[in-house]
Amino acid sequence: MNSTSPQFLVRDTFTTAFVKNLIVVLLLVILNYINGSLVATFLRNQVFYEDPRYILFIHMVINDAVQLTVTITLFVLSYIFYTINVSFCCFFILVAVFTTRNTPVNLAGMAIERYIAICDPLRHAQICTVHRTYVLIGLIWLVCVVPAITDLFVTLATEPVSFFHAAVFCIRPNIFKDPVLLYKRQAFDALYFSLVFFTLVYTYLRILFAARAMSSDIRSAQRARNTILLHGAQLLMCMLSYISPSVDLLMTRVFPSKILEIRYANYLIVYIFPRFLSPIIYGVRDKKFRKYLKRYFVCKQCSSEVQHEGEEDKMA
Repeated sequence: MNSTSPQFLVRDTFTTAFVKNLIVVLLLVILNYINGSLVATFLRNQVFYEDPRYILFIHMVINDAVQLTVTITLFVLSYIFYTINVSFCCFFILVAVFTTRNTPVNLAGMAIERYIAICDPLRHAQICTVHRTYVLIGLIWLVCVVPAITDLFVTLATEPVSFFHAAVFCIRPNIFKDPVLLYKRQAFDALYFSLVFFTLVYTYLRILFAARAMSSDIRSAQRARNTILLHGAQLLMCMLSYISPSVDLLMTRVFPSKILEIRYANYLIVYIFPRFLSPIIYGVRDKKFRKYLKRYFVCKQCSSEVQHEGEEDKMA
């Protein structure tokens, strides 16, 4: 797609752009504070180091923090400067693509781990080891990086050197413009979508049936069902990243006068809102993690009070 296409020349007013940037920056600060607290809690307590569930969780938290920082930085820069250097943009786009694709695949891995823990508990310790967990994380990065990095190689081979010194509105179609890459992305998106979706459906249905069969308490079964539904909602929201470019293009053609609103809403729904669910589902709602998270905040508050009292004593 041509970078000078009229739909990419539409710009918000200064006030609207300022409000949008302020909102996303505030969301970034809030989420990174929450994610930072979760990472600190994980690092301070060795009990989590030997549990594959929490290793995968903290990998997702760090990945989401990087993804949000990169995408929001790119979002703000696009509003301030509108066009930026192609090489600089290429780096941001690739990191954003890697980390965005990582989250659904990581969640699929967590779903499989929970499936084994609930449906085959006797073999869970043998199958889900710490070493295999780190191998799985490496595979997650491999399957998410390789398809996207080929876009860069094709672009390096097909575009002149001057292109990488030019300035464009920083979106993926303006950087990786070869038509072949579009078909390749669509094929890989369909593959990722199918694999993650069927993993989600199979594991969570099995977990749901197992939870109902093992629980004689209706409330416990309902809690298990609600947790599974929350996991599924997060996965489905994250999986929107696979189809969001096509939906975005379709919506802008149907509502050409609402291009900026569609783009902004798409960004919030696909890239930001699912990241709010991760700390809630896997951090705050988890009893074990919540216990240590409370200790972290209580100890932090106590140390602040002790330090404050010490300063008052010195002043007296």
